[in-house]
Amino acid sequence: MARIFCLGVGLVGSYVAKLLTLAGYEVHAFDPNPHRIANIPGIRIHKLNQNENPVEVLSQLMNSDNYTAFDTDRDIVVNMLPGDIAHQSTSSLAKLPWKTVDLSFSALTPDNFHKAALKSGSSIIWDTGIAPGLSNMLLSEAHRKLGPLKIGEVRVGGNPAQPTGEWNYMAPFSPLDVIAEYTRPARVIRDSQIVLLPPLSDRHYIRVPKKGDMEAFLTDGLRSVLHSIPSVNMSEYTLRWPGHIQKYINERDSGSIDINSLTKEWEYDDQTPEFTWMEVMAEGMDGTRMTWTVEDHGGEDGHSMARCTGLVTVCCVEEWIADPKFIPIGIHPPEILSTEAISRILNRMTEYGVVIDGPNFTP
Repeated sequence: MARIFCLGVGLVGSYVAKLLTLAGYEVHAFDPNPHRIANIPGIRIHKLNQNENPVEVLSQLMNSDNYTAFDTDRDIVVNMLPGDIAHQSTSSLAKLPWKTVDLSFSALTPDNFHKAALKSGSSIIWDTGIAPGLSNMLLSEAHRKLGPLKIGEVRVGGNPAQPTGEWNYMAPFSPLDVIAEYTRPARVIRDSQIVLLPPLSDRHYIRVPKKGDMEAFLTDGLRSVLHSIPSVNMSEYTLRWPGHIQKYINERDSGSIDINSLTKEWEYDDQTPEFTWMEVMAEGMDGTRMTWTVEDHGGEDGHSMARCTGLVTVCCVEEWIADPKFIPIGIHPPEILSTEAISRILNRMTEYGVVIDGPNFTP
């Protein structure tokens, strides 16, 4: 039986750990605060001290008498840690001959560790969420069908189902990672060149079906597709209810932003209805367009962002277990996946009730 080692079991990580346990895998969870999975039968919890390196703890376990060594054919690490600690963990994992599905999101991308991974025999697939992640896969499929893109656009957001007053928002993952999205310059493609634009710029309204007008603004989420998919213009936009970003900008400009306060004010409330919505549009040089929408309102198994993000990660784990050669040695983005693999991931997500509309995938 494959063993799955989950590093980080927060709002999304706990959902992934739970689903993999229900699927019958031996799941180990490493987290300083594993309360979200404390009552889930079958998960083996390894509570970390605040300053412990989860990869070092895992390595020590693999070298102890109580555990068999890491099975490089079957065992998989899933990195779901936040921010900088996640990036440090990926750096360590790149030096080990293990398999890793990397859901983490930080300013620094792990592709710089590719040479180290080739040397150690490590295999890592990174950015395995909804965006980046599923968005990359859809853009890559459009590129396969249309060739170089004239336009590629991703619009995505997880938000309360209706405006809630004050911030009109609650963070479905680490609030610090959300704030980082609001402060990093956005790398986009304009006239076939990668350029940096101010975060939160190019603000505009779009109409989301059954929701009405929402505000879109640039964020730095394209990452690997900036280099892997030829395009004349490509952008990623985050979606929020009107008023949210202006309130953030006002507090930022007045110097009244307080990270601790925001963390509390954006705290996720599982009693508040919420939804996740994404649109991926690609236009070829001849004007042919391909557009997909992804929508989820959560379920008894978890909130919408955990489902939309976590299901992509779970599917990558299951694909890798089914095919030990799913990802070659080195560090690879999700757009390298085959049409067949992406089609199976989409079908698996719809089985869980995620609504996905758009062109069918055909090999």
